[in-house]
Amino acid sequence: MSVRNLDHLFAPRSIAVIGVSSHAGSLGAMVLRNVRDAGFRGSIWAVNRHSGEVDGIPLLAGVAELPAAPDLAVLCTPAESVPELIAALAAKGTKAAIVLSARLHDAAPEGGTLQDAMLQAARPHLLRVLGPNCLGALVPEHGLNASFAPGNATPGGIAFATQSGALATAMLDWANAHGIGFSHFISLGDSADVDAGDVLDYLASDGHTRAILLYLESVQHARKFMSAARAAARNKPVIVVKAGRAPEGARAAASHTGALAGSDLVFDAAVRRAGMLRVDTLEALFDAAATLARPVAWRGERLAVVTNGGGAGVLAADALSLAGGTLAQLSPATLAALDQVLPAGWSHGNPVDLIGDAPVQRYTQALRILLDAAEVDGVLFLHAPTAIVPARDIAEACVPLLRGAPKTVLSGWLGGRTVEPARALFRDAQLACYETPEQAVAGWMQLVHYHRNQEALLQLPDAHPPEVKVDADAAAAILRDAARSGRDWLDEAEAKAVLEAYGIATVATRRVRDVEEALDAAQEIGYPVALKVVSAQIQHKSDVGGVVLDLASGEDLRRAMVRMRQRLDRAVPNAHIAGFTVQKMIQRPGARELIVGIADDNVFGPVLMFGQGGTAVELLQDRSLELPPLNAALARGMVARTRIGRLLGGYRGQAGVDEPALVDALLRVSQLACDLCELAELDINPLLADAHGVLALDARIRLRAPGTTPGSRLALRPYPSSLEAEIAVDGTPLRVRPIRPEDGAALATFYAQAPAGDLRLRFFLARREVPRSELARFCQIDYEREMAFVAMAGDRIAGEARAICDPDNLQAEFAIQVASDWQRRGLGRQLMDKLLAYLRARGTREVFGICLQENAGMVRLARSRGFEVTAGDEGTMRMRLVLRQEAAPAPDEAASKLSAT
Repeated sequence: MSVRNLDHLFAPRSIAVIGVSSHAGSLGAMVLRNVRDAGFRGSIWAVNRHSGEVDGIPLLAGVAELPAAPDLAVLCTPAESVPELIAALAAKGTKAAIVLSARLHDAAPEGGTLQDAMLQAARPHLLRVLGPNCLGALVPEHGLNASFAPGNATPGGIAFATQSGALATAMLDWANAHGIGFSHFISLGDSADVDAGDVLDYLASDGHTRAILLYLESVQHARKFMSAARAAARNKPVIVVKAGRAPEGARAAASHTGALAGSDLVFDAAVRRAGMLRVDTLEALFDAAATLARPVAWRGERLAVVTNGGGAGVLAADALSLAGGTLAQLSPATLAALDQVLPAGWSHGNPVDLIGDAPVQRYTQALRILLDAAEVDGVLFLHAPTAIVPARDIAEACVPLLRGAPKTVLSGWLGGRTVEPARALFRDAQLACYETPEQAVAGWMQLVHYHRNQEALLQLPDAHPPEVKVDADAAAAILRDAARSGRDWLDEAEAKAVLEAYGIATVATRRVRDVEEALDAAQEIGYPVALKVVSAQIQHKSDVGGVVLDLASGEDLRRAMVRMRQRLDRAVPNAHIAGFTVQKMIQRPGARELIVGIADDNVFGPVLMFGQGGTAVELLQDRSLELPPLNAALARGMVARTRIGRLLGGYRGQAGVDEPALVDALLRVSQLACDLCELAELDINPLLADAHGVLALDARIRLRAPGTTPGSRLALRPYPSSLEAEIAVDGTPLRVRPIRPEDGAALATFYAQAPAGDLRLRFFLARREVPRSELARFCQIDYEREMAFVAMAGDRIAGEARAICDPDNLQAEFAIQVASDWQRRGLGRQLMDKLLAYLRARGTREVFGICLQENAGMVRLARSRGFEVTAGDEGTMRMRLVLRQEAAPAPDEAASKLSAT
């Protein structure tokens, strides 16, 4: 991931257009005209092999003729010329290029592709490439239109990035027609270098961008994309529409998990985990941006609808119900207050029907009551035009009440020209405005889903997570043994042994070769038993008669094995029968059959699945997906998103399942996905769950090809347990480890117990407490980009040291805080050494921090570790330590997010 030199791409001071022809309709001439007509204020140069001029701009014979290295070069030349031009530009000092040319996947004369040759020429000089095969980029704030779009973009607060060039031109035309402006309009093309992750990183810190819109067709680097998306979504709304939502068609799969975990569902899980919002259409993309980019006082999901037309209210209520929304239940006090201001014939419920003849005062009185009602989180105001009161009069009266309301307010002005003045007043007041009840409800549900995802991104799980002790070495040995024998699948006994190594309860199972061994096994584990075939060629055993249940005696078992062999000979004559398993029959009336599994996604790697199990699992399609690693809150969320999850709490006298046991099983499967790179697919189906716990009745595990690095295939870097260590301070043992999401309560106590002076030194301002959202941000870190070490004295945090690295890993900003009773005892020094060792190991170039001048202890600590300490602005001190000797730019203190104490 990298944002290096993207300022040259999106805010250049000079531009060279390469491949400009004097022919007015040529690509180069069109791009040059766009660059000039957009009002670009820097130098503009045009390059062509032939002399002359275009639109008054002289043509230069080649890159060597450029008077200086342009910040940005736009290449409009044939594909075969691109690598050589990129090499010449890079050598001259150009730091960014937009390659509009297509066909760079063609073979290059020296081997590989033209795109490979282009990148090889660019990388040594850190020249960034947008494209190839793209439309270009537009940044109205800087007068930049380096594209062949048929028009320009108007300035605005929305950034739009798309992987489709054809869609980009249509979208730009549509946006201009609807008055939608952009901070950036970026066509990514083939994303050979600059991709969606890079753009997200850049736009996340751009002050002109209020919301980021993405049109994606694929994700190339999952971990990079997820880190960038999570960082951006914490700063501003990120809304994505992705092609390929519809299934490509049913595909055969060897396991239920593989059949159910479709790639589009995995993308949904990734979007939710990153705190973004996914929508289905391009129109919904801009509707969501218009809604989310406005300041919204979000209180919750309970919506009240107020309207002057009963039909409009019913349509809104229907749309809300179908979308899974929540209609607020008005309290007796609210209903009584509305009775006082509304005529006798009003609806006496939600939606609140004001009656068609409602005067202006009736609107404002009803709205004021609903805004004050504790049971209402948001209000949808719907108006249908009447001849009694002009819509503009109603809008003029309502705007002062609704602007800055303590709750979310959406509006729907139904109709055309009659209500347009009212719409204009609401839009000018930054109030979300829609044309139909259904569109308004869709806007509300976008807010609902967005805030659900944001809550998941910033959650604080249980303070005391269940400890997951596993024997990863034993499980890995089973997988390696199977791989050495050339098998793709473990047999059932091996699969259950893997589960047992991870502490997941399984039913007693014995592997046997013949009838006599089966009888001995059944005698050992006790009747009744189940008999199952073991064959690498048979995965769905029950489909071919490879399962017999409830065998109550030795004679039953003997007959069942004979008949099973006969059935298998007919159904799968070419299958090799490696043996059988004898399994204890479990009698647990009322237990729910669930499925828990791991599938392997081509982009996002391992993905976890939970849902309703049994033989009809594909038919029921009741499942939820999540990316590992899980914590307890995420595990409970997986369960809650399924239909079967709503039944697990018990109903109609049936006891609920042991939720802690189910959550524990999900956490263990998540740990298994993180630990075992040899595992490609896991099915636990059924997983029985009842009030007594969970039990895996059947399990299948598929192996992946050898050579995968542990953890590298995970889209999210898991908790780095290898960084845990024991230290001693004044003879007292402390455990230093990376912070975990579950540390929120301990961190809150750590800050709450700190003296006011310490908090001021840490945060540069006086504060009594750290908000929950900030605590979540400090605990829910992305281990791919940042690290926070906590020194634990039992359950109490004695000190913390954290660093946030830039996307290029060039600079890391650090902060340290030590509890008052642990200060001046050497803990800060040990935490600093731990942090610096970590940053050196990950290859960070330099580390910096800022502290107040009065923070003498921090200054002494920094100098003792080799930091260069200089006076900064406004009473601060700057601390900088080079970890690697390459030159690095000075940090931008204005963008500093951390301080040190």
